[in-house]
Amino acid sequence: MGGSAPEVWISAGEGDLIRADAIVVLRQDRTGRLTVQLRDEAKVSVPLLEGASSDGRPPADFHRQLVRMIAEVADSGSAQLISARRVDGGWRWISEPL
Repeated sequence: MGGSAPEVWISAGEGDLIRADAIVVLRQDRTGRLTVQLRDEAKVSVPLLEGASSDGRPPADFHRQLVRMIAEVADSGSAQLISARRVDGGWRWISEPL
């Protein structure tokens, strides 16, 4: 997100924030663990969400839902923070202005 485009940030495990445009790879394994690989020479991977038991696991397309959310909030015109939350027994991506 360079120039006049608003910045989109993602809340990661450990309380870190990651700029969405720094992500080059998003992985979700069978346990629901989500990790992102950052665009840098070290190819650093950062966990966004730890895996969980079968009843608390995010849906199989949760990583795709994040990509859709990033695209939607990028058009909002203001800096946004996206985070994963359990809502009514399921997982959702929630956005809020920074």
